[in-house]
Amino acid sequence: MGDGEVTSRLQKLLESGEFVVTGECGPPKGADRSVIEKKAQYLKGNVDAVNVTDCQTAVARLSSFATSLLLKEKGIEPNLQMTCRDRNRIAMVADLYGASALGIHNLLCLTGDHQKFGNFPTAKGVYDLDSVSLIAMVKKMRDEGKTLTGEEIEGKPYFFIGAAENPFADPLEFRHIRLKKKIDAGCQFIQTQCIYDIPRFKEWMKRVVDSGLHKRCYILAGVTPLKSVGMAKYMATSVPGMTVPDSYIERLKAAPKDKREEEGIKICVEQIQELREVEGVAGIHLMAIEWEEKVPEIMAQAKLLPRPEVK
Repeated sequence: MGDGEVTSRLQKLLESGEFVVTGECGPPKGADRSVIEKKAQYLKGNVDAVNVTDCQTAVARLSSFATSLLLKEKGIEPNLQMTCRDRNRIAMVADLYGASALGIHNLLCLTGDHQKFGNFPTAKGVYDLDSVSLIAMVKKMRDEGKTLTGEEIEGKPYFFIGAAENPFADPLEFRHIRLKKKIDAGCQFIQTQCIYDIPRFKEWMKRVVDSGLHKRCYILAGVTPLKSVGMAKYMATSVPGMTVPDSYIERLKAAPKDKREEEGIKICVEQIQELREVEGVAGIHLMAIEWEEKVPEIMAQAKLLPRPEVK
């Protein structure tokens, strides 16, 4: 499947100019595959590809690799996430060979949350590579058919290479420069952290567009529906680099208790519609965290259904 052949549906849609939507699936803290099968019901046909998180927040979960295969069984194209926290380059290369051989061709390269935040806080972090060097390694394997040491590969793996970016961390004037490093290393698509502060995101995107980076890499704007007042306050106060406008919190507070989820979805749909109009945005990354059952409703209200077919 190597030799530079495009085998990713996500890549084909982006290259054809479609406004794509990726979803997200968090694996369970155990081996219960029915958790994935249930989430898959809400995602299939409603998004173009689905991210599979790799032990997010450093909590041990069903592996991203295994979960990606379960999604493929259900007819969903997975975006395999790979963090540098838990593996050295030997283990990562082995998993990359395996993923490509089994038809997983979208890859999101991440450094990874520190292990102190997870359920094994005394675990040893590896961090043999970081996200930028992982991107460069995957590109070399795919394009040159060689490992970092120059060894010839027996059957090049094929990957559409992605990464994550946080437009909200300070100082703002350097955030697009960090993005450029990932693009220079070989990143082809970016998914941003969830966006609530749209004016700040637009300012970041202006720098991205002014630098021409949107022509070198597809930018997918991250959105997460607010489920409750408590969630909005948590995002505002406990997530580094996250700003949640007071207006959103006030809207949720003002809504009747039995209508707050509905209001959260309405806010999300408004965000999607506004982000669609931002120059340089090629799609949306919809992270309905443990709320996958609302994805069909959000997509319908945002008038993003049906999803396009690959031409």
